Amino acid sequence: MGIAAAETIIAWQSHEGPRIARAGGHDIIQCTMCGFRHIVPLPEPRAFEHTYRDVYAREPVNGVSSALGDDQSWSEIAHTDLLESFERLLGPLRRRLLDIGSGPGFFLRTAKARGWRVLGIEPSRIASTHARGLGVEVAEGFFNPETAPGLGRFDAIQLNNVLEHVPYPTETLLLAREMLEPGGVLCVNVPNDFSPLQVAARVASGLPEWWVSPKRHLNYFDFDSLSDLLARLEFDPVERTTSFPMEMFLLMGENYTGDPALGRACHAKRRRFDLALDSTGMKETRRAFYRALADAGFGREAIVIAVKP
Repeated sequence: MGIAAAETIIAWQSHEGPRIARAGGHDIIQCTMCGFRHIVPLPEPRAFEHTYRDVYAREPVNGVSSALGDDQSWSEIAHTDLLESFERLLGPLRRRLLDIGSGPGFFLRTAKARGWRVLGIEPSRIASTHARGLGVEVAEGFFNPETAPGLGRFDAIQLNNVLEHVPYPTETLLLAREMLEPGGVLCVNVPNDFSPLQVAARVASGLPEWWVSPKRHLNYFDFDSLSDLLARLEFDPVERTTSFPMEMFLLMGENYTGDPALGRACHAKRRRFDLALDSTGMKETRRAFYRALADAGFGREAIVIAVKP
């Protein structure tokens, strides 16, 4: 369902906009105040942290087991792409990095091996412990007004799969901005949701909006809404990139949404695609491919790198 098809206007507190989806007792609106899609009602920040702390305590950390073998090499490709962009934008002497929502620590490990001074902050005890086992420093906790001041100042800050989860992304970005040195880089990675390929795959397959999950994802960005939000907060968005659009498998008749085994097989195919290009000396071709997809609004993730003036 696109925005043009929405007819119902939803108002909640100061948020208002057309309803574009509904799931799990929540409406998802294109919010005129925020400039991006999000659920209503939104949870209170403390209630959100309590819920997620309970989830993290009961569930295994995402990515620890899957980052073995080929997946580890594959993830390092994406990590290196981002770090090389940071290094080009910052110059040779600025190497202080904060990873907000650092998970099991693989990005931090890759950065440290390149000579960065790294710190992560992560609410999951399991993930934080795993990261420390990789030899990187991680503060355990949520990134919020209480924890942020004690972390320091940085030349680069990454938020990977964070903004879709937090009740108020603008406040999270403003906190990060305060910790970033002038001329520093901010990298935000979120799911690219309600994208043209997602919508086409949903219509072609007769599926519901499988990417809408109000218990996990409160906010739904695309490249333009993310870039616009960063610009409103006085960042200068300078680069876009993405990852392989999983929706292409759906459009080719491989419905992985309710089939975990097929989902893993499709993931293995996109992994092989990236690894094959790098192993044949076509790293720059792969990077150009993903930049072109991002410029067109396609790709599974919306990744935007911005500079603080």
